[in-house]
Amino acid sequence: MKKPLHPIDFAHRRKTFLSKIKNAVAVFPSAPEVIRNNDVHHEYRQDTNFYYLSSFEEPNSVLLFDSNSTTPFQMFVQPKDKLKELWEGKIFGPEGVKKDFGANAAFSSIDPMFFDEAFVKALLEADAVYYRVGINADWDRRIFMLMKKALRHLGRTGRGFWPIHDPLEVLGEMRLIKTKAEAERLEHAANITAEAHVNAMRIAKPGMYEYEVEAALYHGFRGQGASRLGYGSIVAAGSNACVLHYVANNKQLQDKELLLIDAGAEYQYYTADITRCFPVSGQFTVEQKDIYSAVLKAQKSCVKMATPGKSMKDLHHHAIEILVEELKRLKVLKGATASLIKNKAFFPYYPHGTGHWLGMDVHDAGHYFSESYETPRKLEAGMVITIEPGLYFGAGAKGPSKYHGIGIRIEDDVLITTSGCKVLTTGAPKEIEEIESLCT
Repeated sequence: MKKPLHPIDFAHRRKTFLSKIKNAVAVFPSAPEVIRNNDVHHEYRQDTNFYYLSSFEEPNSVLLFDSNSTTPFQMFVQPKDKLKELWEGKIFGPEGVKKDFGANAAFSSIDPMFFDEAFVKALLEADAVYYRVGINADWDRRIFMLMKKALRHLGRTGRGFWPIHDPLEVLGEMRLIKTKAEAERLEHAANITAEAHVNAMRIAKPGMYEYEVEAALYHGFRGQGASRLGYGSIVAAGSNACVLHYVANNKQLQDKELLLIDAGAEYQYYTADITRCFPVSGQFTVEQKDIYSAVLKAQKSCVKMATPGKSMKDLHHHAIEILVEELKRLKVLKGATASLIKNKAFFPYYPHGTGHWLGMDVHDAGHYFSESYETPRKLEAGMVITIEPGLYFGAGAKGPSKYHGIGIRIEDDVLITTSGCKVLTTGAPKEIEEIESLCT
């Protein structure tokens, strides 16, 4: 029996957030429902920041934080509706969210009067507003209209519009350093994802289609309790791997091709992100080994380097240095390493970064630079990053023709610790011998 995960303390998150927005009001609309066609909706996923602060997953809802109020956390939610519940399932309603989600006060979101009056009242005592402008045009108009209304209430005071801050400036910093409970969920998502990648290595064979492997991945994710995909899966055979965000997933696998899979499961709103490449025929060719070994060398060295005090920029530069040396060894590039790096001679073969923050979103929140936006942010214990160098020899690639059509990326999820790092994705093998033994 698996050890239960530590619970997430949503009340503590709200208390911390309120302590950081003194004398201010914050508004978080829920994610909108999106129509797929006619009256059929796409699968619903709550807005990440909304869920981070509330754990509430119903649409048509709003969170209102007022740091000056005796009821600092208010929720505006769908009222109970027996007919709607018959079709769509349980609706908590205002009383339910007070009982189960810690709201200090709760009201219906159907009648706009409740939110509008509460927001205007809060504005009259506030110095600033925390709200993400540009995400939802309807909410943008509503927030600005209510701010104008609040100004009229203040009369001839000379007061101008309240400064508007993006709450992600605060929440990004909170989300960047993972608690033990968050790290556990990320590791669980990584274990689910790694197991599905291993299964893909076992089943993929020439003659199958990319979408068949994609279906097996999704079956593995859901079969192990994942809520959904963390992002659209990339299942790219042969030269398709040279298209960085390939999504068609409809090519037939051919003998002696590599299959690149970039896919991650989302578990309780935390997502993994793993990339592996393997030969569908069971054995790497000499040319594939050449490129794979170069990428693996850079990837493993960057993982070793991922320690407190380093930065994502440090890791990226380190990956470039190794890959340039490897490209020289493979006679793809020639010349002085420093000049090749300065002139970005590597860019046609390595056109992306070496990693990113990982958490509730696959490209998670948090600054990559210091508050001045001048110096790269140093890694700290509790951060979770990806490390994913690659080399791609797509259409128009120069260098030896024997490498054309090969695209390789190797990606792990890494938790920074006080003394180094912990790789969360060790369940997905990346050594050539291990991969070939699974694929044979």
